[in-house]
Amino acid sequence: MRARNPQRVAIVTDTTACLLPEQVKEYNIEVVPVALIFEDKVYRDGIDIRPADFYALLRHAKKLPTTSGSSPALYLEAYEKASQKAESIVCITEPSGFSAMFNSAKLAMEMARTTLTSVAIEVIECTTAAAGLGLVALAAARAAASGRPLLEVVDIAKHVMSRVSLFATLDTIHYLVKGGRVPQAAALVNSVLQIKPVFTINQGEAHTVALPRNVKGAMKRILRMMEEKVVRGQPLRVAVMHAAAADRALELRNRISAHFDCSELFVTEFTPVMGVHTGPGLIGVAFCSDQPRLALATDPKDKNSFRGQREEINYTDTKR
Repeated sequence: MRARNPQRVAIVTDTTACLLPEQVKEYNIEVVPVALIFEDKVYRDGIDIRPADFYALLRHAKKLPTTSGSSPALYLEAYEKASQKAESIVCITEPSGFSAMFNSAKLAMEMARTTLTSVAIEVIECTTAAAGLGLVALAAARAAASGRPLLEVVDIAKHVMSRVSLFATLDTIHYLVKGGRVPQAAALVNSVLQIKPVFTINQGEAHTVALPRNVKGAMKRILRMMEEKVVRGQPLRVAVMHAAAADRALELRNRISAHFDCSELFVTEFTPVMGVHTGPGLIGVAFCSDQPRLALATDPKDKNSFRGQREEINYTDTKR
């Protein structure tokens, strides 16, 4: 049974979004767990195992664990829960090139047509991942909490998605080599040079953008690339992420706080779903400008429509 005074839109995402428990609770976000398979035992990310415990096991693993994208049934369950508190749903997943979760979410949407006949569902394939996905989900959740209708929440999520940047550095390429994602020869070179690759995720693909020789150099590169992306006069929403590297993450957070105007800055743990390949020691940052934008109406017949009107709103402000 739906709540007596349901909100217009509920948000669904998954554990790869690196959201903090308090953020999930505050905005009533439905989070679908991703399965981690470790020595033939299945763990539900965020339920049966926490990131810190996963990385501790990973350090001593003889065989790399694997992941299993969330099934359509899990997304359908999340939609059913979300439908109890909202008239419509926006589900945001990581890129389809990273996992089958987007396809699962879409299939669950089709399945829901027969069981949730009065609930409109939109599924968005995010072009970024990890904490970048988290920032998009948070922007959508804040818009939903402020009472925005479905299509405006979708529009806001896509707008923020186009502005999110993500940079991260690996402590080692050992796990990439072990998983067959880079050749063994690269590991030999890395063992001598101790390179700390910096990568970004753009349009659903990961790209190496720098090859510093140590963590200090990697942090400098990340801060420099942030500086290049920042629009002066616009504060930032920032998520610092780490894989069992809390001290380094705190150092990066403090340096970001000293160099940039941040309206939001928090530290979160990097998703084990991607950490399977990157290994422990990763640190990174996802960020976007906290920019007012033009509100667009979704229904010209709606008396409360904003179409044709110019209204500057902050897409992350819940006080409206």
